[in-house]
Amino acid sequence: MPGYSKIEWTERTWNPVTGCTKVSSGCAHCYAERLALRLQKMGNPRYKNGFNVKLHYDLIEVPLKWMKPSVIFVNSMSDLFHEEIPLEFIKRVFEVMAQANWHIFQILTKRSERLKKLAHKLEWSPNIWMGVSVENHRYVYRIRHLISTPAKIKFVSFEPLLGPVGQLPFLKDIDWVIVGGESGPYARPMKKEWVEEIYEQCKKFKIPFFFKQWGGVQKWKTGRKLNGKEYNEMPIKQTLSLF
Repeated sequence: MPGYSKIEWTERTWNPVTGCTKVSSGCAHCYAERLALRLQKMGNPRYKNGFNVKLHYDLIEVPLKWMKPSVIFVNSMSDLFHEEIPLEFIKRVFEVMAQANWHIFQILTKRSERLKKLAHKLEWSPNIWMGVSVENHRYVYRIRHLISTPAKIKFVSFEPLLGPVGQLPFLKDIDWVIVGGESGPYARPMKKEWVEEIYEQCKKFKIPFFFKQWGGVQKWKTGRKLNGKEYNEMPIKQTLSLF
């Protein structure tokens, strides 16, 4: 059915915006860009301009039509805090999320500076989970920006994890952690010690830990077990139908 997702930590995707631009090393082999260009070649009208940022006003209210409570990843094909997205559009997306309070919405951004700047202007209903991506130690500052927001559930996605992140002074204020390696034709390797370093810190602060994948060119070959175990922990398990 439309909107359903194969991403392990969510159930559905909702893309009121498509398209993005690269801001850091984690963007180099963007899966969304590859998919957008493929859809453009297939003649999909929403990707007529490829991976350029496009606002889809007609899709803003789609979650209000989904009656079954779901976990929804917002803008899997973009970044809601991209500089080209007007504040009024972002506000409207937040209003819809608040109205659709039977769903959980997961937002993920690499643009933590803009997130911090706009956070006090947005309506943060309890069903909105806000996250930032951190690829290596250079981008740990994004976590500091995240914890300054009023989001009830704050999470960090270390994916693609491209290097060690070191000790994370802000981790105790985080509600959920995802770790995963890069996948696709140009996948860069992820070392086990980088993953274990994050896992041990999560364990120390009792933070739910979700290990998504080792990644690689053929990620199904490498799987998603860490030391022989799958980690599917979530911040509020009782609200989910995933596991």
